[in-house]
Amino acid sequence: MLAISGCKTAPRAGAIAPRLGDEIVVAGRLVHTGTPIVLWMDPGGYDAYRVERRFSPLDKAGWEDTKAEVRGMNSPNRYNMRKAGLTNEEIERVRGGGWDLPTLQKVVDQFVIHFDVCGVSRECFRVLHDYRDLSVHFMLDLDGTIYQTLDVKERAWHATTSNNRSVGIEIANMGAYPVDKENPLDAWYQRDGDGKTRITIPPKLGDGGIRTKGFVGHPARREPVRGITQGDELIQYDFTPEQYSALSHLTAALCTVLPKIKCDYPKDAAGKLVPNKLPDDELNNYQGVLGHFHVQTNKNDPGPAFQWDLVTNNARKLMAEKLQSPKAVEER
Repeated sequence: MLAISGCKTAPRAGAIAPRLGDEIVVAGRLVHTGTPIVLWMDPGGYDAYRVERRFSPLDKAGWEDTKAEVRGMNSPNRYNMRKAGLTNEEIERVRGGGWDLPTLQKVVDQFVIHFDVCGVSRECFRVLHDYRDLSVHFMLDLDGTIYQTLDVKERAWHATTSNNRSVGIEIANMGAYPVDKENPLDAWYQRDGDGKTRITIPPKLGDGGIRTKGFVGHPARREPVRGITQGDELIQYDFTPEQYSALSHLTAALCTVLPKIKCDYPKDAAGKLVPNKLPDDELNNYQGVLGHFHVQTNKNDPGPAFQWDLVTNNARKLMAEKLQSPKAVEER
């Protein structure tokens, strides 16, 4: 009778609901990406909902000690609620956590790419959460592991005027620097015996918190890249192939579940990347993937080495394949 009627046996009370390990959380829903994701609620995750500092001694991590010890920490929370684009009735509905996906799809239309200038995601979270009173939805480590620190419904503090409408990601990379000034790149990038460039995490950071044991990162291009951003000639090492693969999957997932984020980046009339801040009117109307430097004149991330076409082209291919998720994502 059950088979004839199409009914399914209800899950047993207390049964653990399975996860594949590739899910992000969007307005409370689990969305597949096809790449390893560590959520803030997972072992080894980074939780931006917490008030206390993550890496301080526990008895000194609370808000009162943080306020006294860390200059510039103005709030126990590092995020708040999205309000722009919502009616007063919608604000009242979602303020208690009642976001639904259609409401979020209405207001989020940008995906902002950052480099973290910390080198590894663990250090990035320490700086943002413990010292800078900032947050970001995702962090992407050298080995391609993506950490989600907040539900995408939250207004993370990462990109000033775009915070209300954007999702943000910090990619582990030591950043871009004027070609005629000192920089920390030699401390992070060295040549192997076979001439390949490898990433070397400084001893003060230990193993860096890299989830893949024994992982040795290599930039996608052996030589540092030079290019113009915000009118300055900068030098930067590329991101790792593992990061590009993971970011392509995440971009495809976000552009699918939040369709106002177009799978493209700011281009000029010739179809080339716009290498500077967008004029205010263009930024106000822009929907898609963009860099931090497109939002603010004082930023140059993700820098001249970032391969925009690689990410967006791969993401579009994944979207055309309907992001078929593997049976299980290999745990790093």
